[in-house]
Amino acid sequence: MALTGVLRPGHAQIRVLDLEADVKLYRDVLGLEEVGRDSFGRVYLKAWDERDHHSVVLRQADKAGLDLMGFKVDSLASLDKFEKDLQAHGVATKRVPAGEMLNTGDRVSFELPMGHTIELYAEKKDVGNGLSYNNPAPWNAAAERGIAPSRLDHALLGGVEIDASIEILTKILGFYPVEVLYAEDGKTVVAIWLSCSTKTHDLALIRLPEQGKLHHVSFWLDSWERVLRAGDIMSMNDVSVDIGPTRHGITRGATIYAFDRSGNRFETFSGGYVSYPDMQPIVWSIDHLPEGLDYVQRKLHQSFLTVFS
Repeated sequence: MALTGVLRPGHAQIRVLDLEADVKLYRDVLGLEEVGRDSFGRVYLKAWDERDHHSVVLRQADKAGLDLMGFKVDSLASLDKFEKDLQAHGVATKRVPAGEMLNTGDRVSFELPMGHTIELYAEKKDVGNGLSYNNPAPWNAAAERGIAPSRLDHALLGGVEIDASIEILTKILGFYPVEVLYAEDGKTVVAIWLSCSTKTHDLALIRLPEQGKLHHVSFWLDSWERVLRAGDIMSMNDVSVDIGPTRHGITRGATIYAFDRSGNRFETFSGGYVSYPDMQPIVWSIDHLPEGLDYVQRKLHQSFLTVFS
């Protein structure tokens, strides 16, 4: 097995202001499958082609935003090792017992210096993707419900202490930089795109004057045509669109950004390229951010730079 350690983003727990209104959006418009509710009132959803029990958890709250971002690791041994390595680095950790989150094993929780709760886990129930594990069809009916992303892809988080957060993610958890945006001095990191796999990014960070902010959670679509279809569905359902359809210069991704009913931004994303840890990171200077963000219009969108939850 070549891919080891941290495997991929596993779940995002998102705070919403009107639980049922946003369940309807994530389930019926975005097209996720509702897979359960727990005694805490949390609602669990998954994309159609994900096999683990859930990737999105919605929780009623007075303030929108991100409670936590979870990453799956390859084994219980790796989970134990990461816990010890984090503690040795001076990072306080907490064990969340199996079952606190539906169909999920023990989780190791810690806070990035940027103010975000990150958790690692090794076990989550395999519920399948609605297709047989023997001689399956290429897709099922759930793949055509709403926008129907195939998976949770990544998140962009914002906060003050970006450098210390990068150190933890790269030196302890094994993420590597794929693309980096620098300030005018050519040294200060404004934003960074980090991968724990062969994607352009599994997690991105941006420097902000406020801690613990969510810019967006992103969902993968299989083609540019599916991104365009997502735009149609958003318009049909009065979803507030922020940017797109367009293409990023950074990561080369095709994208639409929109907001849920509570003001949390989400992305429908496709494209990009395959990356490997031995590749030299791509560097962007701040004066080229307009085409990095929107390559088609080469334009900065103020809402993209100022609206966070």
